[in-house]
Amino acid sequence: MEIVAIVLSLFLLVTFAYKGFSVILFAPIFALFAASFSGLPILPGYTELFMAKAVTYIKSFFPVFLLGAVFGKVMEETGMARSIAMKTIQLIGKDRAVFAVVFACMILCYGGISMFVCAFAVYPFAAALFREADIPKHLIPACFVAGVFTATMDCYPGSPQIQNIIPTIYLGTTTFAAPILGLICGTILIVLCLAYLEWRRKTFKKNGEGYGNHTINETVIDPNAKLPPWQLSIVPLIVVLAMNFYFSMVFQWDNALLAPFKAMNLPLVAKDVHNVVAIWALVLGLLAAIIIACITGKKFLSKNTSVKAALNAGALGSLLAIMNTASEVGYGNVISSLPGFLEVADALLGIGDGMPLFNVALMVNILAGITGSASGGLSIALDIFGNHFLAETAAVGIPPEVVHRIAAMASGGMDSLPHNGAVITTLAICGLTHKEAYKDMFAITLLKVVVAFFAVFFYMLTGIC
Repeated sequence: MEIVAIVLSLFLLVTFAYKGFSVILFAPIFALFAASFSGLPILPGYTELFMAKAVTYIKSFFPVFLLGAVFGKVMEETGMARSIAMKTIQLIGKDRAVFAVVFACMILCYGGISMFVCAFAVYPFAAALFREADIPKHLIPACFVAGVFTATMDCYPGSPQIQNIIPTIYLGTTTFAAPILGLICGTILIVLCLAYLEWRRKTFKKNGEGYGNHTINETVIDPNAKLPPWQLSIVPLIVVLAMNFYFSMVFQWDNALLAPFKAMNLPLVAKDVHNVVAIWALVLGLLAAIIIACITGKKFLSKNTSVKAALNAGALGSLLAIMNTASEVGYGNVISSLPGFLEVADALLGIGDGMPLFNVALMVNILAGITGSASGGLSIALDIFGNHFLAETAAVGIPPEVVHRIAAMASGGMDSLPHNGAVITTLAICGLTHKEAYKDMFAITLLKVVVAFFAVFFYMLTGIC
């Protein structure tokens, strides 16, 4: 009965999220519904388990959400993100429309801009390009998934996205963990995604299917709109990556920095400086990039906005993002604490007996699917099983950097089920429905899952990291 309650709870959460209800409100309700079947007291379960885990997540990652949202908003309002997207698409051309859209998203994502800003920035150009090339509009969301949710999100070393930051907290690694493994598998993934998307484009063309007649969110690009030069626009992205690399890999942090705070007996203080270096490095990089973007892009702001408005909008936008994810983390932690789930988890961990990296990929994928969140599922998996993963891999000589890369890659797999917030937002931006576009988005998701497990066996065969 406990397992049935867990499944029913997940079904209800997916259904309500799919219909647009806030997970901030309904995640605790459905988590505690499942917990009640295991005899867990409801009110203490909410305040002491759900909220405790949600607050822990906020403490660790709110700076990244806050500064990432502010940076993205500044890049959006100054036109810098649109400038980069337009230039990329112009250089590649309409004959390679699919590659142009995917590559534009990759550049913005790897530069530290959030998925939402990437989609808003690229969509107008993608729609115009697909319309001109007569490619079905419903393929655009899959291009966004390939460009934002794959290699540049959690495969390529140094990615400033949250999915590549989370393992550093639990494993004491840096965002540049297992760089060769990440580059190889990330590149294979992008090649597979592009091959799939191109195959779909040719299939649609062969069947006589064109852009289609659409009326929702159809945009017209003003060719005379004043945008900053792309050379100027790309500088803040380079600053994020360069400073992230320097403060993660070159600068020597003193562990004594944490001593005064440990002496205060503060809750949730990091055990070691290595557990927070990645956060600090990204905070410094994003702060510098925000300042540069504000100074250089100020004159390109429209008359209807200002630097102050962009900063405030970004800060407010980060609150909804962090609270949504924290609620999903709280939900996942309640579910994963129940006896029924632990029985299932023990059985799943036994599947990969002797292959600890397989267990890492499997459990992260499952929890990301349950929460509908890559970052939520990843943080829960490492919180619950992190020490187990490290002990099992260390016993066979696998460094934590490899665990980091496998876990990060696996998080971006089954997280993008229909109830995923980013999936729903992407479809809304494009003016499309799940019925029209989700099939190809899910195909990219399956490729991501396959490559995550491929990375496991590739490392086991070659030892390359």
